[in-house]
Amino acid sequence: MQALLGVLFHFIGGFASGSFYIPYKKVKGWSWESYWIAGGLFSWLVVPFIAAWWTVPGFMEIIRSTNNSILFRTYFLGVLWGIGGLTFGLSMRYLGMSLGMAVALGFCAAFGALIPPVYRGLFTNDPNTLEAMFHTNKGLFVLLGVVVCLVGIAISGRAGMLKERELSAEQQTAGIKEFNLRKGLLVAIVSGILSACMSFAITAGGTMGKAAVANHVNPLFKNNVIFVVIMLGGLTTNFIWCMILNTRNKSFTDYTNRKTPLAKNYLFAALAGTTWFLQFFFYGMGESKLGNDASSWILHMAFIILVSSMWGFVLKEWKGVSKKIVGAISLGIITIILSVILVGYGNSLNN
Repeated sequence: MQALLGVLFHFIGGFASGSFYIPYKKVKGWSWESYWIAGGLFSWLVVPFIAAWWTVPGFMEIIRSTNNSILFRTYFLGVLWGIGGLTFGLSMRYLGMSLGMAVALGFCAAFGALIPPVYRGLFTNDPNTLEAMFHTNKGLFVLLGVVVCLVGIAISGRAGMLKERELSAEQQTAGIKEFNLRKGLLVAIVSGILSACMSFAITAGGTMGKAAVANHVNPLFKNNVIFVVIMLGGLTTNFIWCMILNTRNKSFTDYTNRKTPLAKNYLFAALAGTTWFLQFFFYGMGESKLGNDASSWILHMAFIILVSSMWGFVLKEWKGVSKKIVGAISLGIITIILSVILVGYGNSLNN
């Protein structure tokens, strides 16, 4: 029963993450940077504080009593993850929801599996290195999953290239207004690498979660105090970049432009930002039930890819392409999901 609840929580979180970008499509007359940061204020500031206040009594006291070096590491990893989140948004902008999320999260799964053992081999005495992975069933399954993931990304990228060749510029932008395969793949790679910093940040701030449990907080919500610090890092990155774009594009007037539906724009941006944070709210609950960090992260991403792929077809991002290309993107997404399952299974093994 506990495992089923964990899977359910991960599905809800995955649904939230796979759906969060849809309200942004309802924003009218604003530049991307304006609605991204308007929603981001809810994602990285307002909602995390409300969630922590609601579920972790005395969360600010826990943060204040935490060692400064732990706070800095958690915040800095949040800054790096924020760059991943920023480029994740750009992936949706240039590739659409189905291809953008599949490629970005595929890279996130691959690098999230490889970075820790590479780091341990270079900078620590921990025996669980990349080389050691070749000598255990667990390591071999994870490495197989990474290879399958890269194959899936290659298939998906190929489908994007075929779409670009087959459709006219007008047809490409009918479903995705700013479709750009090259830009999209580049930012998706950056997003995949740096988005993996979220799991590292949660680990870095683990003492805050333990302190919350020691204060009789329900373990379901222990990560909410850590998210407050991580999200501030993410807000820092995204706020600076969006202000730069507002200046460069002279789009500061978006926030007060009465020629646009201001109330609706702020409402949809807030809805998108709130939905986005809910992925981590439910991720923390799912992780506490399943009790396996790596497999929880993999399961979470699998649900996101499934949901975002569904929305991509519902929103007609692949409208007008041949059945061959639809088959190619479907095969790419299925292959990436298979890779995620392989990595998750590998991480569940003891040796």
